[in-house]
Amino acid sequence: MTVNSKTILIVDDDDILRQMYRAKLEADEYQVEEASNGEEAMARAVEDHPDCILLDVMMPRVNGFDVLDILKTTPQTKDIPVIVLTALMQDEARQRSLRAGAAACLVKAEVTPSQVVNTITTLVNPTNPN
Repeated sequence: MTVNSKTILIVDDDDILRQMYRAKLEADEYQVEEASNGEEAMARAVEDHPDCILLDVMMPRVNGFDVLDILKTTPQTKDIPVIVLTALMQDEARQRSLRAGAAACLVKAEVTPSQVVNTITTLVNPTNPN
């Protein structure tokens, strides 16, 4: 039986990365949904209303910055915390994400999956002592 009823939407065009984060989040008893591009991410966010979105920036069709802008200006999704997870190491990418309303911006090369999950947990369970 799953203890944690929180749902996380993982948005990344890298299948292996999505599978890795799915495994880690499910081990921590989160429900996980996936999207492999920006268009799919926006549709799933409106339809499923996840508790948090883990969003890659560099994706086909609609990039993560545009997805973030749309999510944060859409009434049904504007309050969903979004963590931008990017390969872009420039401070400009981080600042752009935060200005657009991201709750956090993490650089893939600088964080472990456990750190990403800890960031998610802090956002969706702010009173959780972990």
